[in-house]
Amino acid sequence: MTVSMTAPTITVSVPTARAGGRDRQVVEVRDEELFRALRSAQPREAERIREILVTRHDRLVRWTVGRYALPAVDRGELLQVGYLGLVLAIERFDVDRGIDFGSYAVPTVQGEIRRWFRDKRRWVRLPRKLQETKARLQVEGELLTHRLHRAPLPRELAAHCGIPEELVMQALAAEDNFPPASLDASVGQDVDEDLKLADVLGVEDSAIDLTIDCAVLRPLLEQLDEFERRLLRMHCYHELPQSRIAVELGCSQTQVSRLLKRILTDLRHQLPAESA
Repeated sequence: MTVSMTAPTITVSVPTARAGGRDRQVVEVRDEELFRALRSAQPREAERIREILVTRHDRLVRWTVGRYALPAVDRGELLQVGYLGLVLAIERFDVDRGIDFGSYAVPTVQGEIRRWFRDKRRWVRLPRKLQETKARLQVEGELLTHRLHRAPLPRELAAHCGIPEELVMQALAAEDNFPPASLDASVGQDVDEDLKLADVLGVEDSAIDLTIDCAVLRPLLEQLDEFERRLLRMHCYHELPQSRIAVELGCSQTQVSRLLKRILTDLRHQLPAESA
């Protein structure tokens, strides 16, 4: 029997009853058979087997990378690291141990990604103990989440892992710090690959402060009578000079000045300390 591979299937040539005859048929070969064939395959054939295995488990890499993707991280570069982990898993996998390849490959891919973050992307490196604790808490935290049907508390994580609660708190609070990213760095994925980091950054909204001021002043202004509110509206909103306000209200400019001073002083005294 001879084999020739075109991902994700293998064409197998098998002898027929006719002398020297061969029939060719396409069959879907299990991962276990591919790994056994990889052991004794010639270099070119081994390369094709690896390509088939990588193609079959492409989703595994993309799912794992998706858990670590951040706007400031080049997703394409992270995918390359994930595929490197997948290739390493393929090379190291022992099919005779009787375990599923996916269960073996995920920790290997995760390990390569975490190593890349630790060695290449951290701006400030965490102490090794915190790094190891964070990695362990991530794995054990997922197990507890499935078991409890909710996110575990720090004390529950500490009891489950057998480590001090203070260390758990430190590891959870420790931030992974990354170097500054270019505003032109791509953060789009499959749908919008042209999306840049600058396109998703927020800007300061000056209207927020105005909204807060209005919310604070509204109940105070409601305490004024209609004449006082009209006076303030012409002075603060329409920004009319006092001489024009005096003409509109039928009083003297001196009266307008005194009224404004009294009203504004009273309002200022009623404002909360942080708003005054």
